[in-house]
Amino acid sequence: MISFVMFDYTRLFPVTLNANWLTEPHLPLSPELKSWLYDGGSLTARLKEHCHQFEVIVLGQSEQLCSAQEACSHIKEGESVIVREVLLLCDGKPQVFARSLMPLSTLTGDEACLAGLGNMPLGQAIFNSPHLQRGEFSVAKFSSQSNVAQLAEQLELTPQHELWGRRSIFFLHDKPLAVAEVFLPQALAYQAMEASA
Repeated sequence: MISFVMFDYTRLFPVTLNANWLTEPHLPLSPELKSWLYDGGSLTARLKEHCHQFEVIVLGQSEQLCSAQEACSHIKEGESVIVREVLLLCDGKPQVFARSLMPLSTLTGDEACLAGLGNMPLGQAIFNSPHLQRGEFSVAKFSSQSNVAQLAEQLELTPQHELWGRRSIFFLHDKPLAVAEVFLPQALAYQAMEASA
């Protein structure tokens, strides 16, 4: 069993996410998984409801140029962004891998503080803003060959099935940032699926 206290997470950065994000998945989803993927509230807040100790572990953060793979109508290819990758843990168990893209043009005014969150959850910071708007969700599945599945294996979390994630664009004062979240093996989102397996 891996010791999450002693583990050097920084060597895993960047994981990156290459995905075919779809607004409507081709495969049927279990009601439990669907409720997590399309929950419009704060994922941080929902996870906290299910555990005694919630923790954010930062894998890394750096300034990069937005790739063609991750570009969208609101964040253009080649735009300068701060990329932040974290793990969300409940009671010491990794639940979610999250990758955020924050354009430098977004990190101005009230939003400048988002560049220096440290171990503070991004969700907690943005959901406290009265100026927050959320775009529609898109979802994707990740095979055992994907980078995030390989991350799970390095964390000694063996995938029993394909992993699922979601992506949405948030707007703060009409300025965009993208957040992608993938539920890791043994996450709460899969419990009903694993119970029936």
